[in-house]
Parts: sequence; structure tokens; C-alpha cells
Amino acid sequence: MGSAGQKPPTSVADVDLDVLKDTLSFYIRTVNMAVSRDLDERLEGLDVARGTGKITTLLLVDSHPGIRPSVIAQLALKDRSAMGRLVDQMVEHGLLTREVSVEDSRAQELYITPKGAKLAERVRVLVTTQSREFFHFIPEDDQKALMDILRRAYRHVAGLS
Repeated sequence: MGSAGQKPPTSVADVDLDVLKDTLSFYIRTVNMAVSRDLDERLEGLDVARGTGKITTLLLVDSHPGIRPSVIAQLALKDRSAMGRLVDQMVEHGLLTREVSVEDSRAQELYITPKGAKLAERVRVLVTTQSREFFHFIPEDDQKALMDILRRAYRHVAGLS
């Protein structure tokens, strides 16, 4: 709320963030946008670039053959219809295959293809390097503390705690 005699800010240094400066959600959202933008640049041209959930899906299917889309949806905080569209896209790109579960014919199981396994190997290196390089300015001890806090928050919102 400005007064009539004040000049509007002409630089980000002149802006008071109001209540946002004291809200975790503001910092989480804005850092997430910057991290996502940086990661998308590094993944440019790969089948997992742009959008959310593809990397998580690729790595979880590679690590857990036969995992159900509903399990990934819960872990990735996606609704089932969004997860279905994502899996369809990854199957179309030849990264995953879908099979009917032997235990429950209503359920699907996901498996990695050779193309998907090769991409998963490459993506693991890219995401760990990107994370390390993006947050290089935060001391390692602070990163560990922040990771612990975010891991607890994630487990809570994902219903894992």
C-alpha cells in the first residue's frame, strides 16, 4: 500500500515483498520455478523434458519393475487421470510398457523398456548434477538440514508419515 507521494519501484531492489517475505510457500514456489527452468534446459531434447512427473515415473519404474501407476501417482502427488495421460505418453515414446497384473486383472503394472532404461541412467546423472550445481551456494550442512525438513514435509503431504 503506497502513498500518493511515493514513486513506484523501478528495480527489484526497491520492492518490499509484503507478507510474502515471511511465507515458506512463496520461497518454495519461486525456487521451484527456477529449479524447474534450469532442469528443463539441461533435459532439452530428451523425452522427459518439460512438465512434471515424467522423471519420477521413469526412475520409479526403472527401480521398481511392475510398479502400479496408482502408487506412482500417490508418490508424485498426481491425480489418477493425469497419471494415466503421463503413462500413455511415455508408452507412446517407447519408454515404458504396460501389463495387466497377474494378481489383480483390474490393475496395471509398468515396466521399463531398453530405451527407457538407457534414458533413466542418463537422467540420474543429469538430475543429481543439476541439483548439486544449482544449489552450490548453499553450504553442505545447510543442504542436509534443508533436505531433512523438505523430506519430512513431503512425507506428510504424500501421506507417508
